[in-house]
Amino acid sequence: MADLFGSALSGLNAAQLGLATTEHNIANASTPGFTRQQIVPAARLSQQIGSGFVGKGVDVQNVTRIYDQYLSAQVLQEQSQAIYLNTYYTELKQIDNLVADPAAGASPAMQSFFDAMSAVSNNPESVPARQTMLGNAQFAVNRFQAIDQRMTDIATKLSGQITSSISAVNSYAEQIAALNLNIRRAIATIPAQQPNDLLDQRDQLITKLNQEIKTTQVQQPDGTVSVFVGNGQPLVLDNQAMKLQAVSSPSDPSKLDIAYLRNGQTLAMQQSGIQGGNLGGYLTFRDQSLEPARNALGRVALGLATSINQQNQLGQDLNGVLGGDLFTVGAPLVIPNADNATTSGVPGVTIASIANLTTSDYQLKFNGGTSYTLLRLSDNTTTNYPNLPQTVDGMTITAPAPVTAGDTFLIRPTANGARDIALATNDPAKIAAAAPMRGTAASANTGTAKISSGTVNAPPPVNVNLQQPVSITFTSPTAFNVVGAGTGNPVGVVYPTASGSITYNGWTVQITGAPATGDVFNVVSNTNAVGDNRNILLMSAMQTQNLMANGTASFQGVYGQLVGDVGAKTSELSVTSLAQTNMAAQTVAAQQAVSGVNLDEEAANLMRYQKEYQAAAKAMQIASTLFDSILAIGR
Repeated sequence: MADLFGSALSGLNAAQLGLATTEHNIANASTPGFTRQQIVPAARLSQQIGSGFVGKGVDVQNVTRIYDQYLSAQVLQEQSQAIYLNTYYTELKQIDNLVADPAAGASPAMQSFFDAMSAVSNNPESVPARQTMLGNAQFAVNRFQAIDQRMTDIATKLSGQITSSISAVNSYAEQIAALNLNIRRAIATIPAQQPNDLLDQRDQLITKLNQEIKTTQVQQPDGTVSVFVGNGQPLVLDNQAMKLQAVSSPSDPSKLDIAYLRNGQTLAMQQSGIQGGNLGGYLTFRDQSLEPARNALGRVALGLATSINQQNQLGQDLNGVLGGDLFTVGAPLVIPNADNATTSGVPGVTIASIANLTTSDYQLKFNGGTSYTLLRLSDNTTTNYPNLPQTVDGMTITAPAPVTAGDTFLIRPTANGARDIALATNDPAKIAAAAPMRGTAASANTGTAKISSGTVNAPPPVNVNLQQPVSITFTSPTAFNVVGAGTGNPVGVVYPTASGSITYNGWTVQITGAPATGDVFNVVSNTNAVGDNRNILLMSAMQTQNLMANGTASFQGVYGQLVGDVGAKTSELSVTSLAQTNMAAQTVAAQQAVSGVNLDEEAANLMRYQKEYQAAAKAMQIASTLFDSILAIGR
């Protein structure tokens, strides 16, 4: 009779635990990270009697969670990558909208500037036309500065986002470490049982952590989990949580690097090793899109301003003097590394050729002696130089002093090009529309030869004798003498009949046709030439000339490359981020199909356990009745 009571009671207890577990599942059906639980019943050892083995009921060995480690690991990976791509895409869309704006971008501003320049070439003596040209030049300057400032604002906001994300990482790490301690203690108390809800809470925190940064987890025998980030740096070990920290980059103080903080010591981390999640998206956007876009914008501004300045210097303004700069041009940015042994020495960097400038940044390292190594950061091309100065990629680099072996310097040739561009003058008379010299033919000439007005040879600076009078006298149809300051007064110069080009004192003229003996041609200062438009025509023609990217693109062409590169990357991320989000959703669905709570299934379980409980209770009632019957026999 006792066995009957015991068996019935075990059934009641098992059904009760089943009901409690089912109710727990239903209550947490919407709880993030909750994993469905179920009881694990097992038959008690049966008792041998003469007729055989008789069962003694049931025991609930464990309440286990339905957990697939492979699917859970896949969810972490897919979600971390999805958030990384979505973050990158969200940030990059800002740049795409900024540079591609058909009204507020730099391209329409440059077009307006060149349109106004064409109006000056049609009426070079018109002060209103010149003032309009300067006004449109200021408009172009404003657009470059505004776009650059917006990129700077995005970079500043990005630093705040990085700091906030690091705070979240550290908070999650501390909570995971605390749960590790509680889980280890719980398992140590009852080794055969798992603290399911604590495990769910820890897994949910690891999921949130992976939304900020990609991690690797290693399960330990004592139930704790070790979490690693970057290139294997431990973030959580047992109940100890390390920290990440935002620090100023030693190579560029304007940027934040992510460092590793352990035992009070700040250790540098390889930034490329920080992948996945929001942090990976922020760093990739900043290093691979935002800074290259700012460099590309700066290159356009530098190219436009420098080229226009050079051509204006070759002309003559309304006051009859040689032209000067129309734009102020910024200098390359050179930053000594904060870890340098010598802090005062900085290399000199100047722009030598606009055409050869790239959009890359560079790292210059002093090897000792006179040797240097230059690393082009865009493609990691390394070049060793036995000494400086050297001219490379359109910039001339001179040696820093003092300098110590191992010192490094970050060189950003175009980073501040758009920020620092400015209008150098508001005086419309300073536009050098005319050429400073002109060729004339003597009225007594008898041949059919003619002389061109002439052009000034580029690039500046102009020859000091540019405006000195020079006389060319033909001593025969095929030779001439030259008289004038700076020419050397040569005699018997062979007439270049093929090209007709004659060059002295920084100018070139063409004499075409058939000169006669005694014919005289003069090159003189271009006085009273307010209607001359030779130089402004050359300046206007720069709009369509391939003066940038090693002679393969115009100003608007390289700006179009910037717009195209950003647009292509944005379009790519739009597709890949959506695909990855869908992939993550499918993986979560597969994981939830195994571990998630199905309310229909739980409702069925409620009915099943209810019936089991009622049946066990009925068995206990029958046992009680039988026991009462036995007692009645003795009365």
